[in-house]
Amino acid sequence: MNENRRKFLKRSGCALSMVALATQARHFGLMSAMASPPGAAPSDYRALVCILLSGGNDGNNLIVPNHSNSGVSNYAVYASARSQQGLAIPQNQLLPISVPRMGNLAYGLHPSLGPVPQLGGINNGIHELWAQGKLAVAANVGNLITPLTKAQYDLQPALRPYQLFSHSDQAQQQQSARSDSPSPLGWAGRIADRTNAANNPTGRVPMITSISGTQLFTLGQATTPLAIADANTPLNETLVLSANCCTDPFSTARTTALAELRTIDLDSELVRATSHIMDQAQTASTALSTYQEVTAPFPDNYLGRQLKQAARLIKKRTDLNINRQVFFVEMGGFDTHQNQLSAGDGQTGLLAELSQAMRAFYDEMGVLGLQNKVTMFTLSDFGRTMDPAGSGSGVGTDHAWGNHMLVLGGSVLGGDIYGNTRPDGSGNVFPNLQLGGPDDIDPDWGPRGRWLPTTSVDQYAATLGRWFGLNNTDINAVFPNIVNFSNSNLGFMAP
Repeated sequence: MNENRRKFLKRSGCALSMVALATQARHFGLMSAMASPPGAAPSDYRALVCILLSGGNDGNNLIVPNHSNSGVSNYAVYASARSQQGLAIPQNQLLPISVPRMGNLAYGLHPSLGPVPQLGGINNGIHELWAQGKLAVAANVGNLITPLTKAQYDLQPALRPYQLFSHSDQAQQQQSARSDSPSPLGWAGRIADRTNAANNPTGRVPMITSISGTQLFTLGQATTPLAIADANTPLNETLVLSANCCTDPFSTARTTALAELRTIDLDSELVRATSHIMDQAQTASTALSTYQEVTAPFPDNYLGRQLKQAARLIKKRTDLNINRQVFFVEMGGFDTHQNQLSAGDGQTGLLAELSQAMRAFYDEMGVLGLQNKVTMFTLSDFGRTMDPAGSGSGVGTDHAWGNHMLVLGGSVLGGDIYGNTRPDGSGNVFPNLQLGGPDDIDPDWGPRGRWLPTTSVDQYAATLGRWFGLNNTDINAVFPNIVNFSNSNLGFMAP
């Protein structure tokens, strides 16, 4: 690159002001990803919405068994581990559900997933969508390299995910679907690498949009995600490009010159990547300059505002020439070592916010006629110990492993629990909740209730990816460890 060009770029760096754009120039956005060849774009629209429950949501209180096996009350087993410290949900407060795939056994959802009057009565939460067949649970999901028995966990440490129980490492593995080694790419980014050209050949925004900053989940080898602010920022102000915020002739001329300059020296990979990213920014800025507001009322909390912004983009999908989209939103606070029962910043309050925001988004998709085309799902670092930490009002839980995930949408085969069955021959996908029992990986002398996962995040994610449009070749490329597992489709999504 010649010296004059360098000086011009340096001096013109302030000419374009962007409220938000995830450039990810370190990937250059140009490396080959062996993407599926472009063809006719699909006529239907589909979107995935990932909700990361950051910190490790306590799945043991998210869904609770409420039935008996061989005369033994599963709720009593749960309560015996948690009641003394005050963490067990009273049986009469559980929101009842039945599970057809396990003989219509009774379970209960956390009471915060129902109507929550203190949040303004915006909607009825997501519990009632279970009976409507739109909400499902993927049980005992965790980061895995290969199926693992308790004996193998004890005797073969190399088969365990690296840095097990570490927040940062386990959250990254949830987003990368790689538990054998650190990965710079997220599984949504790898999906976009392989499918964007075929699905969105004339898309005016990237396939992936994050409304919680640039995250590993969104990063691909040839994918540049869009990162925008939440609904507190109007959609037409999220990606504003201007020439020094002025429209005088000099600023306009400089903007024109910069556009022309980006067509020079394209033999340089870095220059070519920078030019490509700026072109994307200008196209997206123009496309987002107008929008129509959503109809459904969203809760005015952090997650509600993120999902509202995603809904705005989906409402504008036709103008954006986009047939496939992936969204990333995040909700923090789930590292509940204490005060888990708080209706404010504890799990009790967080699940209420989650439920209300998910329901508002689902209702808005109904207004748009897209409930069958948009699927929400949760990820979380890991589960939490069945044995509580502390007691009384300050009671909490510690880091564990296997966890339960929520999936919501019109194409979800809901009202059921999915996953791989336990290796004990019970035919049950739900872990045995006995401290020190067959699914607890902690030593006998100090069991805390850390469940050995029976279902990998790879299988969970591949099931969603298949519904999104991945073929078998893509599945194996996006999830390289999927070959270690017996299936890549857990069955909770309709074709």
